[in-house]
Amino acid sequence: MATLTQASIGSRRIIRYTLFGIIGFTIFRSLFWMGVGIYRHYFPAPPPPPTVEFGKLPALPFLDKPFPENITFSLETADGTFPKFDYQANVYYMPAVNTGLLSLDTARDKAVSLGFSNAGEQITDTIYRFPNAKSLASIQMSIATGVFSISYNLAADPTPLSTRPPTGDAATTKVKSLLSGADLLATDLSEGEVKTEYVKLVNDKIVGASSLSDANFTKVNLYRKKYNDLPPINPDTSSANVWFIVSGEGQKEKSVIAGEYHYFPIDETKSSTYPIKTAQDAWNELTAGKAKLISLGNKPEATSYVIRKVYLAYYDSGTTMDFYQPVVVFEGDNGFVAVTPAVTSNYYQSE
Repeated sequence: MATLTQASIGSRRIIRYTLFGIIGFTIFRSLFWMGVGIYRHYFPAPPPPPTVEFGKLPALPFLDKPFPENITFSLETADGTFPKFDYQANVYYMPAVNTGLLSLDTARDKAVSLGFSNAGEQITDTIYRFPNAKSLASIQMSIATGVFSISYNLAADPTPLSTRPPTGDAATTKVKSLLSGADLLATDLSEGEVKTEYVKLVNDKIVGASSLSDANFTKVNLYRKKYNDLPPINPDTSSANVWFIVSGEGQKEKSVIAGEYHYFPIDETKSSTYPIKTAQDAWNELTAGKAKLISLGNKPEATSYVIRKVYLAYYDSGTTMDFYQPVVVFEGDNGFVAVTPAVTSNYYQSE
C-alpha cells in the first residue's frame, strides 16, 4: 500500500513539475521574443546591401536649362528639416525600342487604329505624317520610336471651337478609349494619375481657362503610375509626357485637336537596388549649382528661391532611356522645380 501511495505522490510531482516547466518555458519564450522585438525596434537589422546588378548607370537625359547667375536657396519645409530617405531604391530596366524594316508598316497600322489614313507623307528619314480623311486633323509619327503628335487645323475648320467642351471625366474616357483601341494604353499608364484642365484658344495659342464655361477644350494629362510609391516627374511641369486636348465635337474625327504621346515601357521584372544620396547631400548639389533645372516657375527673374518640399521621384524623360531611375526633387515657391540624380555619384558612368 505504501509503495502505491509513494508512486502516486511521485506521479503527481512529475505532472506538477512538468506543467511548471511548460508554463515557465512559455513565459521565457514570450519574454525572449518580446525582448528581441524591443531590441529590433531600437536597433533594427541593417538592410541587405544594394545589388547594383546593372553596374554603373548612364547619365539621365536632362534638358539643358541653365540656372540664373548668383541664384540662392533657403529651406523652409513643413518641419524645417530634410526628409530621411531609404538607404537604397530600385532602378528598373527599360527595354530598347524595336526598330527594323517593318517600322513604317507598324506606324501605318498605328495611324489607322487611331483613326488616320495609312497614306503617310515622309517628312524626315524617320518622321511620317498621316492625314485624317474625314477632318483636318493629322498625326506625325516617328517610325523609330513610336512617339507621335496630333494637330488640327482650326484656322481652316473652327467648328470644334463652337461646342461646349467635355467634363474632365468624359474627356479622360475618350482619350483612354482612343489609346486602348490602338493598343497604346499600357498598364502603368492606365493606372497612373490623371490630371485634367480646361483650356481655350487665345491668339492662336492654347492657354488655361478659368472654368468649363470659359473654355474651348479639355486637356487630359496621363502620368505613369507610382513605382515603389514614388511619383513620376517629367521635364515639363505643365504637361505629362502623354496628353491630349479634347473638344466637345460629336464627330469622332474632330474630337481630339492636339496631343503628344511620349511613352517608353518599363520592365518591372528586371530591377536592381542602388544606394541613394541623403537629402542633405542632394541639397549641397543644388546650392552648388549642380542640380538640373525643371522650371523657374512664374518668376524667372528671381535670384533667390524658398524650397518647400524635398522628395524622391522617378525621372520620366519621355525619351529613350536604358533605366528608369530615381531623382531628388526640390519644389519651391512660384512653381520652381529642380532635380538631381538620387543614386550616389560613384554609380554613374564617367562622361
